[in-house]
Amino acid sequence: MFEKNKKVENSDKSSMDVFRPAKGSAKVIIGNGVTLKGDITEADEVQIDGSADVTMKTDNLIVGATGKTKGTIEAHNADIWGEADGDIKVSGTLTIQEAGSVSGTIEYQNLQIKLGGKINGDIKVSDKIKNIKDSSKKEDSSSSKSLQDGISN
Repeated sequence: MFEKNKKVENSDKSSMDVFRPAKGSAKVIIGNGVTLKGDITEADEVQIDGSADVTMKTDNLIVGATGKTKGTIEAHNADIWGEADGDIKVSGTLTIQEAGSVSGTIEYQNLQIKLGGKINGDIKVSDKIKNIKDSSKKEDSSSSKSLQDGISN
C-alpha cells in the first residue's frame, strides 16, 4: 500500500524537476567573471561571457562582449562579440561583431566582419573543412584500396 504512493511520488518529483535539461540540449554557459580552463566536447552551443582557456568542439560558439577565449576551437558557427585567440576552425560562418577581435591561426568557410571588427593572424579560407569522421573514413578506404592493389599484383 505504501509502496505505490512512494513510486508515484518519485515519478512525479522527477517529472517536475526544474533543473533537468531538455532532451537533446547540450549548452554550456560561462558567465561574466568566471574563469575556465579545460576541455569542452560534444556541446551543441557554448556561450562565453567570462574567460576561457579551452580546447573546444561545438556546433555554435558565442563569445559575448565581456568574453575572452583562447585555445583550440572547432565550431560550425562562431559569433564573436568579445575576444577569441588561438587555433580556430569554423566549418560554417565566422561572424566578427563591431567590437569583436579574432586572432591566431584562423580557418573558416564563410566570413562576416561588421564595421569595427578585427581579425589578425594566419587566415585561411577553406572551401570545405573536413570533419574528423569524414577524413578517417577516406583514410580507411584508401588504405583498403592499397591492400587490394598489393594483393592483385
